Amino acid sequence: MSSFIDPPKRDRWARLRFSIIGSLLAAPPAVGELQAALSTLAVKSWRHPISGLEVCFGLSTLERWYYAARRSADPVASLRDRLRGNIGRFPSLLPAAVEGLTRQYREHPGWTAQLHFDNLRVALASSDTPLPSYPTVRRYLKAQGMFRQARPIRATDGALLARDRLDRLEVRSFEVDHVSALWHLDFHHAKRKVLTRTGIWVKPLLLGVLDDRSRLACHLQWYLDETAESLIHGLSQAFMKRGLPRALMTDHGAAMLADETVSGLASLGIVHQTTLPYSPDQNAKQESFWGRVEGRLMAMLEGEESLTLESLNQATQAWVEQEYHRTIHSEIETTPLERHLAGPNVRRDCPSSAALSAAFRVEVTRRQRRSDGTVSLAGERFEIPARYRHLVVVHLRYARWDLTRVDLVDPRTGAVLCPIQPLDKSANADGQRRRLTPVTLDLSPLPPSGRAPLLHQLLAEYAATGLPPAYLPPLDKDPA
Repeated sequence: MSSFIDPPKRDRWARLRFSIIGSLLAAPPAVGELQAALSTLAVKSWRHPISGLEVCFGLSTLERWYYAARRSADPVASLRDRLRGNIGRFPSLLPAAVEGLTRQYREHPGWTAQLHFDNLRVALASSDTPLPSYPTVRRYLKAQGMFRQARPIRATDGALLARDRLDRLEVRSFEVDHVSALWHLDFHHAKRKVLTRTGIWVKPLLLGVLDDRSRLACHLQWYLDETAESLIHGLSQAFMKRGLPRALMTDHGAAMLADETVSGLASLGIVHQTTLPYSPDQNAKQESFWGRVEGRLMAMLEGEESLTLESLNQATQAWVEQEYHRTIHSEIETTPLERHLAGPNVRRDCPSSAALSAAFRVEVTRRQRRSDGTVSLAGERFEIPARYRHLVVVHLRYARWDLTRVDLVDPRTGAVLCPIQPLDKSANADGQRRRLTPVTLDLSPLPPSGRAPLLHQLLAEYAATGLPPAYLPPLDKDPA
């Protein structure tokens, strides 16, 4: 059995040959005694370096080894096996066979080597080109990098482009140099169901936020859906526990690309990085963590028959804080908690919970109704304060899942002007109305003050032309 200290095969033969003739190099025989010394070595048996069986070598072979080692500055290297002159050339594969095999692979990259060989045999049957052997075809496919490619489960255009991109670009592992420089965020679908309060079995989803350098789980929480509301709810807790990171990497899920998520990360100064479509390898740290969740946490819950979402979240928090954060990670060779505390850390302080809620909102425009000063938002009517009745188009900021906080904002600066409330027709039915104050100037009606200035100007200009009257006035008739 080979051990980790065994030399490679190319060196085993070289070392055996050098050990046989090494004595002749250390103590060169006298003139005329070389043949006698080689004859003595030729009758001896030696152990084969690969099989371990006894083997003998002829005098001419030993003589060739002796002169090759004596003439070389590195005698061991000169005794290694020489490479074949046609290595990598595949002389039994003629150009027609190579062209047919290449075309087959480009059209059917998912075929096995045996299927390529069988189809190549049929394709060359009607030509004079000889058929190479199956081992030759198999070696040629490997030498040219024509490995079997599994067809994507979802054979969409994006999946095929991602597969081609993976073939063209190299894949390299990466790790940032600072804690909180990059976080990973993703949802994981559980393999077992939980029992809801309504008595329905559903599969929950785990929102996980991991720090790239320390592998620390900034926050873990199970939800019943994969929406922007759930994402922001869990991500805000990660911010409050670990501070604000410099960048966040997610995939192209609908919740990750929601307007509330994108605008909130931008307002907090967090760079939002997305992985390439159909490229989960870019978020490999997150995918590896899911294996720990299923292999450790979920495995310990197999005996829990009536698993609820609340009990699952409690078990998850206990497991991640007491075991995962305190267990040595095989890649970083320390615990995630120790590496997180060791730093260096580039995190920023987290703002208040109210500021976080205000950040993850979307800004929309609505046209104000002049009749009653209301706007329509998500199927509901909201009242605009009377002091802003002069605005034709208003800018509103809100989260689509929470209409309890809708703010009127300044479109130029983004500052919040005031909150607005839904229309309450019952409260307005009491007949009480506030007195409107002038928005800018006093615009109360005044009686007209004679001719308009423009008409005065037109009459003066017409008189200055000196033209005769353009009409004849009617004769005055005496009514008597």
